[in-house]
Amino acid sequence: MVSLLSLATVTESGVEFLSPHDGTPMLLTPEHSIELQHSIGSDIIMQLDDVIATTSPDATRMREAMYRSIRWLDRCIAAHPPEFSSKQNLFCIIQGGLDLDMRRECVREMVARDTPGIAIGGLSGGEEKESYCQVVKTCTDLLPEGKPRYVMGVGYPEDLVVSVALGADMFDCVWGTRTARFGNAITSRGVLNLRNAKYADDFTPVDSECDCLVCSPAGAPARGRLNTTLDEASYEQQEGGYTAKGMGVTKAYIHHLAAKETAGAHMLTMHNVAYLLGLMEKAGRAVVEDRYPAFLKECFMGWYQGEKERFPKWAVDALRGVGVDLLED
Repeated sequence: MVSLLSLATVTESGVEFLSPHDGTPMLLTPEHSIELQHSIGSDIIMQLDDVIATTSPDATRMREAMYRSIRWLDRCIAAHPPEFSSKQNLFCIIQGGLDLDMRRECVREMVARDTPGIAIGGLSGGEEKESYCQVVKTCTDLLPEGKPRYVMGVGYPEDLVVSVALGADMFDCVWGTRTARFGNAITSRGVLNLRNAKYADDFTPVDSECDCLVCSPAGAPARGRLNTTLDEASYEQQEGGYTAKGMGVTKAYIHHLAAKETAGAHMLTMHNVAYLLGLMEKAGRAVVEDRYPAFLKECFMGWYQGEKERFPKWAVDALRGVGVDLLED
């Protein structure tokens, strides 16, 4: 909703939009937002919340948005009867900007509603990373065990792994796909801008440590699904199953395509999404195997080519706050 605020007015009834196509007035209420998500059939559905940028100096408006989000959650719950709630999990969204007391109050109210999952919203709006980490840690410290914690709008690799250490489980972000359109590959060695001329004659894989279809050698068998707990996709039930093979794409090929063909952006999108999914799968495995601090160090050493002096200070400080010293050998 933040991206459309210039076209919208928030009232107690809901969000009044002007259609970007013809200027026709539209109203999205909490009830209608739930109805739309019922029609989609998604496993996770989100309450409608009142969110403003974390950098807003208007504390009164921030508090109003927090309390309205709580009231709207009650309306969303009422619009989500058992025939849907048994199949679709409604997540509340914690608001409160960068005010930690406001966040604590919102957590108490949201947790009391006992939704299946809990989201931390209103972040990634231009706030400093230190403030972001404080908000995430403040919220997760108060959340119940056994329910998924979802931080909305977060997608940079460093943000993901640090947020997991701070107690978060789930994330979403457009950055992985958006940055692909600018020729950027997210890799175990950091973000590479493959439009750069130095990659014109680089015939190595986009990421030698990645086993996605783009990076795998040409003709290599497709890797299995990352999440084996999900039902098989329709294409896997067909004779022969999932038959896609490795493409053997090189940095030079992407460089050649990036400035001329949309196929380059398509391939980087496939790789970036696979890399981020793989990163989270590895993070989950490291948590289960009780080796997450070592996993963090491996990630940062790779992203910054072993140069510890380049590690972001905000990440080093945030991780020290949970007992992980990135700079320790």
